[in-house]
Amino acid sequence: MIPALDFLREFRCATVILRLVLAVICGGVVGYGRSQKARAAGFRTYILISIGAAMAVLLTLYEYRMLNTLWADTVSRVGMKFDASRLASQVLTGIGFLGAGIIIKVAHQQVSGLTTATGLFATVCMGLACGAGFYELVLITLLLIVVVLNVMAPLEILFKRRLRNITLNVEFTELADVQAITEVIQAQAARIYDIDVERTERSGNKWPSAIFILQLSKENHSHSGMLSAVAELNCVRSVQELIA
Repeated sequence: MIPALDFLREFRCATVILRLVLAVICGGVVGYGRSQKARAAGFRTYILISIGAAMAVLLTLYEYRMLNTLWADTVSRVGMKFDASRLASQVLTGIGFLGAGIIIKVAHQQVSGLTTATGLFATVCMGLACGAGFYELVLITLLLIVVVLNVMAPLEILFKRRLRNITLNVEFTELADVQAITEVIQAQAARIYDIDVERTERSGNKWPSAIFILQLSKENHSHSGMLSAVAELNCVRSVQELIA
């Protein structure tokens, strides 16, 4: 702990305001990056989440202080017990429901919203730290969250493109073309784990399509090479790699 921060850890009006402002700043910094990427939870959502979490801790501190000062006589008469972790635990439970609502299944067997939901959970914990006046933890957590959500996103995509496992969404002319696509994939010495046909016939501007889950060989593990090999087939209308 830093001795110079001892005053800021005291529970008084000035420190309450400071902690709420800090919660707004931290939630805003994280939320701004998510808004730039057009995520479900954006700038204001993260700020409100962080403020709410800070308020829960501040309310807990206020209740504890009152129970030991102005309400002490009443507490001694009725024998009321105080659990300082009660409100904070309820906040974490509530964010679980909110996070579950954000996670949805989108097209091509992909799930969206996992990063947003976990980002909200981390922001709630950061807001709890703001309310508790744990300033060192707040600053370190804010830095780590921003780095993970913004700086590491391109690194994650690059890492996944280097894996031997690959998922392809292929649109083709007719259902019988699945056999030709399978033969091309196998010719690249790749192992097919699963084929899930999504559309069996053309509908509007959408062609028959299928999801191919496969593992590339050690000798030929180029993702772009596999995409090119499949795309060269005359029956293939489009092919894309699905990256979760």
